[in-house]
Amino acid sequence: MLASPAAVALVAGSGVDWVCLDAQHGEHDDASVREVCSRRDARVPVVVRPPANDAAWIGRALDAGAAGVIVPMVDDAGQARAAVAACRYPPLGGRSWGPLGGAYGNSVPDAAQANAAVRVSVMVETAAALAAVDEIAAVPGVDEVFVGPFDLSLSLGRDVDDLVGDESGDAPLRRIVAACERAGVRAAAFGATAERSAALLALGFTSVVVTTDVASLSLGAASVVTAVRAGA
Repeated sequence: MLASPAAVALVAGSGVDWVCLDAQHGEHDDASVREVCSRRDARVPVVVRPPANDAAWIGRALDAGAAGVIVPMVDDAGQARAAVAACRYPPLGGRSWGPLGGAYGNSVPDAAQANAAVRVSVMVETAAALAAVDEIAAVPGVDEVFVGPFDLSLSLGRDVDDLVGDESGDAPLRRIVAACERAGVRAAAFGATAERSAALLALGFTSVVVTTDVASLSLGAASVVTAVRAGA
């Protein structure tokens, strides 16, 4: 969430599998995305959550070197198709050619390589998206359905931990995982805490955001301060 290459580098070195730059609710903007991606550790993929399902924003994030995008507020299959088209060059989509990697001294994949490598995640986080999740997951070119449990719980009129903890057969999150399994795509979700992340993994999600840089910084500092004061 912090528009800091140093923060990204610290998180990337913690053992995570990938890092997301949040330009929807975090501090990241076009400039910080380009700066982070130009200095990224190639061993840890960097993906970007753009502010909206906007082809120009998505294209610029990928041009900067992001491995993929997590597109927010995708409510139906048509919006999912638009996200896919923004991520892939013709004939698979409508992305415009203009990668910046060469300007940073990084290698630039050709169009076919880029189309094969890009990671396209679409966020299901409303009641409308839940109703259309089978159609969304089945859109060709969607690699992952990503659940935003906070927005989804608001849309459904439920508490977020009640939603995540619902283990009934027709629970919303189980329905999403099942739709992903039928479509052969990954099911992902925002956990943010160890407890919530474990619950999501137990439900069948295979890619989970386990923390944020903001939470890690504040909780880490608080734990040290608490320990010192307790000792004193």
